[in-house]
Amino acid sequence: MCRIFGSFAVGASAPELAAVSARQRHGGPDQRGALRGPGWSLGCDRLAVTDPAGGAQPYRDARLPGILAVFNGELYHHAALRRRLAARGHRFPDACDGSLIPALYAEYGPDFAAHLDGMFAIAVLDLRARPQLVLAVDESGMKPLHHHRSPDGAIRFASELPALLAFDGVPATIRDDALDTVLATRTPLGPRTALAGIDVLPPGTTAVVRAGAAPRLHRREPRATAAPGTTLDVLRHEVRQLARTDRPLCAVTSGGLDSGLVTALAAEAVREAGRGPLHTFHLAYRGRWPAAEDGYARAVARRARTVHHHIAVDPDEFGSLLTRTVRHLGQPNADPIGLSTYALFRAVREAGFTVALTGDGADELFGGYDRIRAALAAPPAADWITPYTEALAAAPRALRDRLYTPAYRARLAETGTATDRIAEALRAAGPDRLTALTRFETRTRLPAYHLRRVDHLSMAWAVEARLPFCQPAVAAHARSLPAAARTGKRALYAAGRDLLPPAVLHRPKQPFTLPVAAMLTPGGPLLGTVRDLLSPARLRRDGRLRPDRVQELMTRQLARPTEPTALALWALAVHELWTEVVRGMRTPAAARAA
Repeated sequence: MCRIFGSFAVGASAPELAAVSARQRHGGPDQRGALRGPGWSLGCDRLAVTDPAGGAQPYRDARLPGILAVFNGELYHHAALRRRLAARGHRFPDACDGSLIPALYAEYGPDFAAHLDGMFAIAVLDLRARPQLVLAVDESGMKPLHHHRSPDGAIRFASELPALLAFDGVPATIRDDALDTVLATRTPLGPRTALAGIDVLPPGTTAVVRAGAAPRLHRREPRATAAPGTTLDVLRHEVRQLARTDRPLCAVTSGGLDSGLVTALAAEAVREAGRGPLHTFHLAYRGRWPAAEDGYARAVARRARTVHHHIAVDPDEFGSLLTRTVRHLGQPNADPIGLSTYALFRAVREAGFTVALTGDGADELFGGYDRIRAALAAPPAADWITPYTEALAAAPRALRDRLYTPAYRARLAETGTATDRIAEALRAAGPDRLTALTRFETRTRLPAYHLRRVDHLSMAWAVEARLPFCQPAVAAHARSLPAAARTGKRALYAAGRDLLPPAVLHRPKQPFTLPVAAMLTPGGPLLGTVRDLLSPARLRRDGRLRPDRVQELMTRQLARPTEPTALALWALAVHELWTEVVRGMRTPAAARAA
């Protein structure tokens, strides 16, 4: 697991590469490697997980001159892949999974990524007869890769957006519609980021870049054939595969069905491998807060016989945690879960663990969200798209229109909004609602909303998060199920029947998040921070929001706290803080010019 960066059709100085590396070194503290030449650069900050003593990057093979590679992720089938390549005459300097990439590229060219099973973001630099850069990310988008193409065709890329901004020639220009996007979808969805000219490589995509030409993007077809067996069989196989590691392993246990299944199966795998009991982690907040899940998490841990770590965070710390969380995410994300995620992985790292299994991705694959069930239950002639897009928002459309200045509403009417684009895509997806919803949830929302958060906030503490539900085999299995089995997570409830406590199986669904409505109250731990970020003077300088109406919203929350009002205020505050953070992320060249 690493953080990677580089450039093509443009060089980079040693100080420039050092500045890029410094902004994401937290995710790769064990080793730094960088190479550069005329018109290119390639670098990596490594978190050593597989074969910690080997795996120096960028990868090079003396028998394959001109092929260089950097790699962020894990290839869980690398032993079998190594045997296949060795049979073709290739030799490897160590047992690291990424050391295979130059040989794999030599055999298959840009199609090499179709042979991979795992989570990955990879850059291969081919400096042979026709130099080209090949970028590839995994099918689910578990490992983000940000990139920028300048007007002269130069490409620069990095695992994290703040690191990309450290390259000379990559401006931090905030999109005008970023505010509306945060309120409408909570974070930018799809390949477009909140900064102009910067995109994220879409899930399952390979990009081929040659000097003087636009990148050619190819979306690889997802695995078509599902593995045989039940949902439990497939999930058990993937959890066992992901539980193999050369570094200390734990599991995140929220107290819900998804993480509970992963915990139970991981505990089983660890015991069978003779590696002692599994350690599990659950985050809570000091004091008495609504919707606490501690009891459910403890019940899962007792049933699975794990060593359980109950982490209680002091809510008075949230103000400082918010700034650090926003900085690490790089893009605004209005889900309060970000603070919890950051604090949780901090505890995991401080306890000495490097690898953590999580239950992310199950709701998207197995139809677990209320908004999906409501959309599927709507009559054939009914408008199901409007209620669905409203459920994605941090603030409903009517409230957004009320908060915006007339000038900002007019600009959005001209350019269109994130909500408009989602609605248009869903209408064009065909009559099969479940297929359309699953495609949007897994290909568009999941990578941007959840996977980017898990990746950035786990790697903020040099922890590798592994996600069994996002494995290609699990996704292929989910797609093969009858519609009834992949809605309401019925297949997962059946899988957990003999593994989880009845209390967990029969509890109402609840997201792992922060009780923001209860904390954004008179004397609450979030009030001072949110109030400062939404001061009338600050909002007047921006010119897109009406300060009087934002203050009305604040007054309403303080008088009668509700989740919707609190979430809207939180989204506004996160956007304001993110704007401030981004404006401080000037490149070294911009700082020198100033």
